[in-house]
Amino acid sequence: MPDRPTVSIRFSAAEIATRVDEMAIELAEKLPPDTLVVSVLKGSFVFAADLIRALSHAGANWSMDFLTLSSYGTGTQTTGSVRIVRDIVDDVRGRDVLLVDDILESGFTLSFAKKLLTDRGANRVWICTLLDKPERRRVALEADFTGFQAGDEFLVGYGLDWAHRFRGLPYIGVVEKPAA
Repeated sequence: MPDRPTVSIRFSAAEIATRVDEMAIELAEKLPPDTLVVSVLKGSFVFAADLIRALSHAGANWSMDFLTLSSYGTGTQTTGSVRIVRDIVDDVRGRDVLLVDDILESGFTLSFAKKLLTDRGANRVWICTLLDKPERRRVALEADFTGFQAGDEFLVGYGLDWAHRFRGLPYIGVVEKPAA
């Protein structure tokens, strides 16, 4: 049986929980009371669930919708081409939208999503990501709200996956491949 890769902790579950609560307070103070939260699936589902609960604790009981986009296919590098797999249901016209994603790397996916929602008449589209990898950026785009800066390492857990594995880890870690 081949050795399984191990995962070393980069951001602990406690660090993530604390930062999500801090972000929710900041968001509740800065964004309008009728903001629509749009979670970009699949990777953001854990972060978005914790964030929407934290927002509720912070007094922001915003509605939520989901958008599934794909730019990776089955690989670990973006193709640069983004496609809509599942579209939102809510009308964004005249509303502020908080676009929530797990990670901002190349910027292709979030740039596509922001333009899509803006073209559909959103008043303003705010970007909120748990992780930011600025050195991987290939599109001029910055998040309005970010949980953590990350280096150029392949991260898994807390919704982030590697070949559809490791999403359920309660922390964010780095995959360490077994020695040959």
